[in-house]
Amino acid sequence: MKLCYLLFRAGITGDRPQDSGFTLIELLVVLVIAGILSAIALPSFVSQVNNARHAEARTYVGSINRAQQAYFLEKSAFATLSQLELSISNSKNYIYSSAPNGSGMASKAITLALPVGQARGFAGKVWLMPDLDGNANTVSSICEGPPGEMPDLASPTCAGS
Repeated sequence: MKLCYLLFRAGITGDRPQDSGFTLIELLVVLVIAGILSAIALPSFVSQVNNARHAEARTYVGSINRAQQAYFLEKSAFATLSQLELSISNSKNYIYSSAPNGSGMASKAITLALPVGQARGFAGKVWLMPDLDGNANTVSSICEGPPGEMPDLASPTCAGS
């Protein structure tokens, strides 16, 4: 009787070896699910990386445009990027430049964010527009081009933006 009791207690308390681990089928199911989730998430991740690159260019071109407007307010002329004394330098995604063009009421400043690789190109333009009293007001715009290309700045409102 005591032997039966000891054998019974050994089964209840788990003193005998138990099967443990995962089967091959369970592991394959987990890998397939992980692969499907990765395939769904990867395009979204790549898109977010491109959006971050574009945000960099939009921010820098916008900052340069505002600096051009402030410079014109003080000096009645537009400036080069180095004259603006901004701490904006080229990055691994874009090469930045800004230069004045024209004179008098035809003055304008063109800012370019030239893409390195297949990022979208951005361009900014600051120009003069007379108000009803004939005073010059500065107006700016930012345009986005297709991947790997610069936008067309032929008009105050960019084509395709």
